[in-house]
Amino acid sequence: MALFPPSTNDDYRGAKISAWFLMFVAVTEFIPGLIHYFLPDGGAGVIAGMDLSVRGATIIAVFAWFGAIQIPFALLLFVIGLRYRTLVPLALMAVILARALAAIDGWFLKGAVTGHHPPEHYASPLTVVLGLIFLFLALRERPTNL
Repeated sequence: MALFPPSTNDDYRGAKISAWFLMFVAVTEFIPGLIHYFLPDGGAGVIAGMDLSVRGATIIAVFAWFGAIQIPFALLLFVIGLRYRTLVPLALMAVILARALAAIDGWFLKGAVTGHHPPEHYASPLTVVLGLIFLFLALRERPTNL
């Protein structure tokens, strides 16, 4: 079995723009993943504005751990959008769920305790809304002659 099986793009009947949106999301996941993993403070201090004077090493380690998850997830999303478009709706559901959980936490639960909101707290609800729109388009079959 090959690492990359044959493409399923010919079987995809949803909107092509949904696959392009998924690849855009992959880029927006990949870049923060690199920042979280490779930046000395993971972006916790310089971007999120977190106080690292207490348990800073733990915070930085958690950011790196999250970056280590974001990077391969982003690569998977990109490959799906590029080569395996029949999986676009499923991948969009994963993005919607991940961003919805992040938004709920960032605005209402554990992440909301300080009142400070890093960029991701604003991007997550927007990604959920756009993800739902593109999921609808991905599930709606387009005519085969387009």
